[in-house]
Amino acid sequence: MLVNPYESSKLLGEYLLFHYGKDEEVLPWPNGPTDALGFTHRTVESLMDSLPFDKDSKALDVGCAVGSSSFVLGKYFGKVLGIDYSKSFIDAAIQLATGNSLDYSYLIEGDRYANTTAETTSPIGEISFQVGDATDLPKELSGFDLVHAANLICRLPRPQSFIDRLPSLVREGGQLILATPFTWLEEFTPKVNWIGGTEDSKKKLEDVLSPWFTLEYQEDLPFLIREHQRKFQYSVSWGTRWRRK
Repeated sequence: MLVNPYESSKLLGEYLLFHYGKDEEVLPWPNGPTDALGFTHRTVESLMDSLPFDKDSKALDVGCAVGSSSFVLGKYFGKVLGIDYSKSFIDAAIQLATGNSLDYSYLIEGDRYANTTAETTSPIGEISFQVGDATDLPKELSGFDLVHAANLICRLPRPQSFIDRLPSLVREGGQLILATPFTWLEEFTPKVNWIGGTEDSKKKLEDVLSPWFTLEYQEDLPFLIREHQRKFQYSVSWGTRWRRK
């Protein structure tokens, strides 16, 4: 039986910090890569074609983790559903949606931790969260005005199963927001299921999406995940906006 690596308390703290941490908590070094901060907001507001708020519109955030991008989407859409495979991540997101704050700890070094609070402002739209598998989403999910999936496809065992579902998830004329660093690792995705990896992943992704979607916009989006105060993961996602044909 496979163990979900995203259920550990250590990773929960890392992701709460990644999504909600203050800049100086995430990166306590003034000469660090500050352009990589605020990723969970930038994947929405740098990539989407912004529209006036519409109470009847709906968005889906797949692989939402602890929910920061879902709350950003709530500024633009009447209903937002965030889905993630990790129950601990979804429990945290639900608590934030209920009370707008959540106390948590993040690693300083060794066995030293700092205590802080994740906070979010109340969105205009209605936000909900549920545990789910991006490769086996409920059939009743369909016709969203926007689907957002950040740093997801290279963490799925069968990314093509998620991609095959996208044409029914996004309504005609709707937006698909994808961001991925193409970090193909066999511990998450068997090599036979990589989209690219042994060839140009960007071109391969365009090929598999092009029957249903038109690439409208692309931008390289750096991001920073802190492990402790002296160790960080710096990566660059390929951020894209696609229009459903």
